[in-house]
Amino acid sequence: MISTAPPVDTWLYPVGSGIYCEPGDFYIDPGRAVDRAVITHGHGDHARAGHRAVLATPETIEIMKVRYGEDCAGAFQPLALGETVNINGVSVRLVPAGHILGSAQVVIEWAGRRAVISGDYKRAADPTCAPFELVTCDVFVTEATFALPVFRHEKAEHEAAKLLSSLKAEPDRTHLIGAYNLGKCQRMIRVVRDAGYDQPIYLHGAVVALSELYQKLGIDLGELLPVAGTDPKSMRGGIVMCPPSALGDRWSRRFGDPVNAFASGWMRVRGRARQLGVELPLVVSDHVDWPELIQTVLETEAEEIWVTHGREDALVHYLGTLGRKARALALVGYGEEAE
Repeated sequence: MISTAPPVDTWLYPVGSGIYCEPGDFYIDPGRAVDRAVITHGHGDHARAGHRAVLATPETIEIMKVRYGEDCAGAFQPLALGETVNINGVSVRLVPAGHILGSAQVVIEWAGRRAVISGDYKRAADPTCAPFELVTCDVFVTEATFALPVFRHEKAEHEAAKLLSSLKAEPDRTHLIGAYNLGKCQRMIRVVRDAGYDQPIYLHGAVVALSELYQKLGIDLGELLPVAGTDPKSMRGGIVMCPPSALGDRWSRRFGDPVNAFASGWMRVRGRARQLGVELPLVVSDHVDWPELIQTVLETEAEEIWVTHGREDALVHYLGTLGRKARALALVGYGEEAE
């Protein structure tokens, strides 16, 4: 039977401020302040301040409040993962994206059609957030941060073991771990704890508040201490978490001769690690790598694939060779936060 339902792109489409659902009259991850926003997760290129009303998971709302202030939106509507809400006749459900704590895919159903907007996501295990949940759909909206065959991430547990081996081999040097301050930092701490590291872990000031929030929301990160006010000599042989921008800058000089490590999917590119002066690259990402990306796209059974940000052209071209209908949305402002 030929479907008479209106095509998804007649009621869900990109506009200058993000993806807009016309019958529901709401935006998903808008790039400017709007009346009603559905937010996939707390990273700054998806969650912005100033909306009149925000619908998101309770965890994402708490993250937004820490980053932007308690009054960063006119009103908040928490929606737990797996729950459904009706907005002007449109069904909206949030399901786990596996990206960071509170991250969600937005499942939108209207007039017999289903679209899934994945935000950012990964399939790899992460002890700090709910695992990715696959949802079949008519249209799948995906990121393409690592949409090239060269990008194949290591298991975080493997990279944690590499870090602990380095600590053992270099007992007199502080290990500075550059990791994005929301999600990656807390994931690396938890994975290192699971690998058996029980010593205090020291925090750069930029990662303190969000790490405390993770603890408050039930993610046990063990004993965390601030770098501020601590004698650098007492941190020798230990782990210090910091934003990547702190590696090699004036702040890091207090540690003498530290081992600079960087946890990122970009560390797959050796030239990039050398360029950044990274001695210990840790290939850990909170995004899907190439095999996971292609696997996910195919498993959704989507008739159309829309690509929001990253290596859009490469992914669209590859899916075309597989006979899949795909297009780049060319949204502005996504992917601006560090990975």
